Amino acid sequence: MADALLKTPLHDWHSAHGGRMVDFAGWSMPVQYTSIVAEHLATRDVCGLFDISHMGRLRFDGAAAVRLLDGLLTRRVDNIPLGRIRYSLMTNDAGGVLDDVLIYRIAEPSGADYCLLVVNAGNRQKIVDWITPRVAAAGPVTMTDLTLTTAMIAVQGPAALKIMSHLTDVELSAMKYYSAVHGQVASTTGLISRTGYTGEDGVELIVSAADAPTVWESLLVAGSEAHAVPVGLGARDTLRLEAAMPLYGHELTEEITPYQAGLDFAVDLEGRQFPGRDALAAIHGDANLLRRVGLESAGGRVPREGCPVLWGDKQVGQVTSGTFSPTLDAPIAMAYVATAAAAVGGEVIVDIRGRPQSARVVKLPFYTRK
Repeated sequence: MADALLKTPLHDWHSAHGGRMVDFAGWSMPVQYTSIVAEHLATRDVCGLFDISHMGRLRFDGAAAVRLLDGLLTRRVDNIPLGRIRYSLMTNDAGGVLDDVLIYRIAEPSGADYCLLVVNAGNRQKIVDWITPRVAAAGPVTMTDLTLTTAMIAVQGPAALKIMSHLTDVELSAMKYYSAVHGQVASTTGLISRTGYTGEDGVELIVSAADAPTVWESLLVAGSEAHAVPVGLGARDTLRLEAAMPLYGHELTEEITPYQAGLDFAVDLEGRQFPGRDALAAIHGDANLLRRVGLESAGGRVPREGCPVLWGDKQVGQVTSGTFSPTLDAPIAMAYVATAAAAVGGEVIVDIRGRPQSARVVKLPFYTRK
């Protein structure tokens, strides 16, 4: 079974350097190297290096590329300036979330431009299948899946830009958040974006699969003095949860709408059409929808996915993600609850394997970098 898993270009490095490999969305990925807490705190304090090559990378070329994507995403694409990135969603006809994505509009050094869609690993084939028939009907546009021919590496933390500055000719501090540019990456070239999924500053790099091991080793050397460390999926999850970033399959599913998830900013309804647009317009402002909230508990037990949330003697929702927060030194969780129980400062009860534990509804995110 392990042989059937997809492997990133850095798989052999992970295996040779203590990475505990697990099946994640059909990929063999490191969940940790030392401990999740140590890797989490290193990212918050200094810098963490993440192999995120399992994320899907779909390139769109041609005169109709922008028009095609503008008709598929919940946010406008036609007004994204070259060199900028936008967080968006893809929804089904009922307004449920097919995936949350990053859409890039990129200028190549040659002067040509293209769009890049970064999607979740577990949704890559679903999104490819969703888009493919629409590409055929869109006119002059081609979609190329770059996932297996490239690698993606995240450099995250307070020292991330300083470490990367030794390996690139790009002035990283001058880059706006959610921008991207082609430039030098160690001894090769690649796409550098000021993005991340940890709540920290940093960059994400896309380079060829063949160059990935050299880039990874160069990052480790450049970060050695600052004590940057490789980080697995375990700490990537605790970091994103503290930053209240939704994870597909937990806070986002085809049964959850953007408005329930608190992602109203990622839906542009006016003057445009996309799958699910009319369904979302019909429920916009509906106070009866379940709402995504943050829960923080003084108890020692951690609420986990699926734990019922009670308000008084009535179940009003359930937990979608939970962990012990290394930064806050307390159990935290995100949950969907009825509007009546969603007020910040309110108290609820979480049923953890049949045992009640009180929790307080808190403002998201749990953690914001200084």
